[in-house]
Amino acid sequence: MSKLTSYIIVGLTLTTVLFSSCHNNKKGKDGRTDTYSSGAIHFVSDESFSPLIEEERFVFQNDYPKAKVTPIYTNESEAINRLLNGKAWLAFTARDFKPSEIKSLQAQSYRPVSLKLAYDALAFIVNKANTDTIISVKNIEHIMTGKATRWSDLFKGSRRGTITVVFDNAKSSTVHYVEDSILGGKAISNPHVAAVNKTAEVIKYVEQNPGAIGIIGNNWLNDKHDSTNLTFNKNIRVMSVSRIHPATPTSGRKPYQYYIYNGEYPLIRTVYALLNDPRQGLPWGFAHFIEGPKGQRIVMKAGLLPVLGNINIRDVNVSQ
Repeated sequence: MSKLTSYIIVGLTLTTVLFSSCHNNKKGKDGRTDTYSSGAIHFVSDESFSPLIEEERFVFQNDYPKAKVTPIYTNESEAINRLLNGKAWLAFTARDFKPSEIKSLQAQSYRPVSLKLAYDALAFIVNKANTDTIISVKNIEHIMTGKATRWSDLFKGSRRGTITVVFDNAKSSTVHYVEDSILGGKAISNPHVAAVNKTAEVIKYVEQNPGAIGIIGNNWLNDKHDSTNLTFNKNIRVMSVSRIHPATPTSGRKPYQYYIYNGEYPLIRTVYALLNDPRQGLPWGFAHFIEGPKGQRIVMKAGLLPVLGNINIRDVNVSQ
């Protein structure tokens, strides 16, 4: 007997615009010769966005073979510091410029600009053997402040022992989001919270430790062979997160595009391109490419929600 499953698919309609390919090869005072669509530059990015940025970079360089954009993947704090200190002209982050940062750059005769590129979700992942996969925002707060240190504090009768929380980096955008948006600006105080160096290491740790919770960006989850973005990494489980406490199966939501779109998933963040490029050269070209029609389709394919374009919702029934 076949099983009929209903899914909600998020689609995207975009209006095509022309991408400028003007060429100004005059060398600037800083020695740069790059243009909007040619030359070579380095940019910085929070490492949690690397799957999305790599897809964008591949297509951009294929479309504009005279352009080479090389990433430096690091934590969000380091990425923004490089931008502010003139060591990079473009940074991809999960926050906008702070007013003090804008004033500082303007005082140096710069014109900082931020572009919203996508909406991402913060995903909580657990070991494949772990069936305790429904959690509330209040539960997350209790874990981060040390009020809940064992799985039995969340799920009565659980024998999984100590909850170990793993972040990608101690100064990453995921840590900043938890501290700013969940803890109200307070620091994480649970002694069983640790940070590794990269998102891939978070996933590997969760795969090997039944008591772990990993916190990663949504663009690391999706099955590249699933065009519907409804299949997550098969080696881990993705937790459902609920605004309501205590969480229930009906109140919890997973970080699907549809729940990002309608705002029902509670842990949503914005992906920004921060520009401080007085030449308005290749850093601008790459950032505006991601903001444009083709770049926004790549955002959609990566499992994130595009900022631009008309979103189309439809129900799909699948026989299994």
